[in-house]
Amino acid sequence: MELGFFRLEKRANYFSIDRNNAFYLYYKCSNYLKSTKIFSLCLSEIDFDKNTALTYKYGEYPIYGPPTPSKLIKMLGPDRDIFLKGRRCENQGLGIGAFVYYRRVVENQKNRILDEIIKVATKIGAQQDSLKKLNDAKQETQFSKALASVRDAIPQSLLINGRNPLTLLHSALSEGLHGRTDEQCLEIAQAVRIVLAELSERLSQALKDEAELNGAVSRLAAL
Repeated sequence: MELGFFRLEKRANYFSIDRNNAFYLYYKCSNYLKSTKIFSLCLSEIDFDKNTALTYKYGEYPIYGPPTPSKLIKMLGPDRDIFLKGRRCENQGLGIGAFVYYRRVVENQKNRILDEIIKVATKIGAQQDSLKKLNDAKQETQFSKALASVRDAIPQSLLINGRNPLTLLHSALSEGLHGRTDEQCLEIAQAVRIVLAELSERLSQALKDEAELNGAVSRLAAL
């Protein structure tokens, strides 16, 4: 959803739930006139003389928080919905829930992430030893061992602040929940999401740069 100012557009008909007035509010982005934000509200203890009431928000759509990058969603593939459940937990401050969902996604999609890294490594002509480590990691069923085994095999272009993102993920997720507070789990979950998003961006950019280079070489070679 584009960022911008949202203005009240219309209000649906009132309907009654448990003697409370519940309704939807629609806000349209005044900058782009494309995006809509919908709030589901419920009023109680209405005082028409004072024009006051207690308001309870059932929910909103799109859900609260910044949008999830499309590149990250694409990288996670089949576990998109599980990741978004973790994102909702994170938005609501439910650290343990967010941590569990994000860990499950990374474990489930380990091979999918490694496949993308192998594509980049192959295109840049990485050493055969590095490619073998990456491919062997796909066969490793134990999550921690798989990520630890490729700590030196990832292409330089995918490093984040000079650190291997898979090593960072391994350090964050391998110890599990034991002894951690909900607040600590929330901090780790946020960091995991940010690293995953940055990795997906770097993977996409690396493959895009290679595709653009190949296209440029082909065009010049045809002259």
